[in-house]
Amino acid sequence: MMTETRIAVVSGGLSQPSSTRLLADRLAAATERFLTQRDRRVRFDVVELRDHAHDLANNLVTGFPSPALRKTLDRVVGADGLIAVTPIFNASYSGLFKSFFDVLEPDSLVGMPVLLGATGGTERHSLALEHALRPMFVYLRTVVAPTAVYAASEDWGAGGAADALDQRIARAGEEFTEMLAARSAVRPPDPYGEPVPFEQLLSGRGLD
Repeated sequence: MMTETRIAVVSGGLSQPSSTRLLADRLAAATERFLTQRDRRVRFDVVELRDHAHDLANNLVTGFPSPALRKTLDRVVGADGLIAVTPIFNASYSGLFKSFFDVLEPDSLVGMPVLLGATGGTERHSLALEHALRPMFVYLRTVVAPTAVYAASEDWGAGGAADALDQRIARAGEEFTEMLAARSAVRPPDPYGEPVPFEQLLSGRGLD
């Protein structure tokens, strides 16, 4: 039986269609490809932050999430790994993206493998991944994949830039897969994952 890996995909894109969501989908597809090669089934929980903008603002003011936002937060916290992608504004992550991670409970992402991505109009903003996003997720005590992927407007065309983006996405997906596999290998087994058959319980066997 194939092991299921559940991955939360958080996209901070504001428009529809969104290059941020497109990058998130391509990172997810690359990860799924490598996980499938390891005989793992993948389930993605995609979170479009634009759909939760009002609830996030209310949460920041009141300190309490709405039922819909609570459900989304639980899905992210309960995942085996996280793909997080934001547009870059003023050389950093968007306010909406930061707000989502601000309302998470402290230490709720400790040890979680994370794959980072960002989009922007020019490649000059690519360093925001290293001076803004990576430090934030290190502060949250996640385990961040070595390769973070930035996609500028020119990367979505044809030619060398698009090929280079494909290569970065593939490398990041493979690294992320290695991290997910390593985490599942050290995770203690679920004591309820293989319950004792009812007939065995009646006979008194298998209770030790």
